[in-house]
Amino acid sequence: MTSRRLRVLLQHLPPESATMTALRNELTDEELAEQADRGEPEKGRWSQQEQLLAAIADAVRNLGYITVLANSDGKGRKPTPPEPIRRPGAKAPRPKAALSDEAAERLFRLINGGAA
Repeated sequence: MTSRRLRVLLQHLPPESATMTALRNELTDEELAEQADRGEPEKGRWSQQEQLLAAIADAVRNLGYITVLANSDGKGRKPTPPEPIRRPGAKAPRPKAALSDEAAERLFRLINGGAA
């Protein structure tokens, strides 16, 4: 097999193949972000069908959440919004920083005119 033939075979592998996934797993965060900015879905770790299915699932979950909010009386506990399905190459969302008691007290003093 010639090197040209091997290159053509590799270039035409489906995006969800093990070889393409292994190549993409070696990309840096900057390279992944650059590909996302250029809008190249074929370079994603999921196939285009999987990406569309995840988008549909997220939309259905959001519609369910909105329906619950619209039909509630607002007196009870508000449900938490659904988290989107994690996409390949996307980092996990950062947890919200909790405010310690000491920091809350200092903030309270600053808001109420105390500089120390």
